[in-house]
Amino acid sequence: MLGRLATLFGIVLLIAACSSGPTLPSGFVTGTSVHHINAGGHDRNYRLFKPANVPVSAPLVVMLHGYSGSAAQAESAYGWDELADSDKFVVAYPDGLSRAWNVDGEGCCGRPGREGVADVAFITAAVADIAKNVGINPAKVYVTGMSNGGIMSYTLACSTDIFAAIGPVAGTQLNACRSARPTSVMHIHGTADRLVPYGGGQGFSVINGPPAAAVNAFWRNVDQCDAPAVTTDGPVTTSSAGCADKRQVTLITIDQGGHEWPPLATRTLWEFFAAHSR
Repeated sequence: MLGRLATLFGIVLLIAACSSGPTLPSGFVTGTSVHHINAGGHDRNYRLFKPANVPVSAPLVVMLHGYSGSAAQAESAYGWDELADSDKFVVAYPDGLSRAWNVDGEGCCGRPGREGVADVAFITAAVADIAKNVGINPAKVYVTGMSNGGIMSYTLACSTDIFAAIGPVAGTQLNACRSARPTSVMHIHGTADRLVPYGGGQGFSVINGPPAAAVNAFWRNVDQCDAPAVTTDGPVTTSSAGCADKRQVTLITIDQGGHEWPPLATRTLWEFFAAHSR
């Protein structure tokens, strides 16, 4: 089981990025700092990137790492700090307990799933901690994630009402989402993903989820959307639906794309987030 989980989220090559470096400050300072809170009986931590001259009531993006990743790895791998520095928003990088997230409360994924770790409570508390100390705009809080982190993004949308939009990458929805709240969604996924299959079902992993198209249809129903418009540009097909209260549900399909964070995902997600607030 553990071996298959390690394969699932396919970031062995990024483990080197998780090695410890210089000790970071713990105050809410310009640049990257580390913060500690207690949630669900565990001492948890998150990294925060705060650009210089960030305005009052700046947007907040929460970036969730994949299985066997880390906050430090996510910060170095996906280019959010550089974009936040130029566009003046704040980025949080929570650390999953034992490098994973409890996405469904029924065993996935790793130690957090087995032990029922309160990851929703932790991430919610982290957002509240940032809001208290940095002064973010509560109408412009967003969450994105890679793989296990992408799945966790859906869990947060299903379990909280603090996110204006979510941006899962190479993930799926495992949470039953019985009390879904209207939320703008941009899902990015490759058709050749062997770990979290685009078409759903069992891949080379413990994940056995619904197809990306079915998850997209679920959220179009939640958000009371019109029929989607579909465009294709080379290997990228975008299905985007306008919804009630100016929300939007978009599925970006990358033909033959694998289990990866595409090069333009960060900029594309930020432009989507910036266009949607509560």
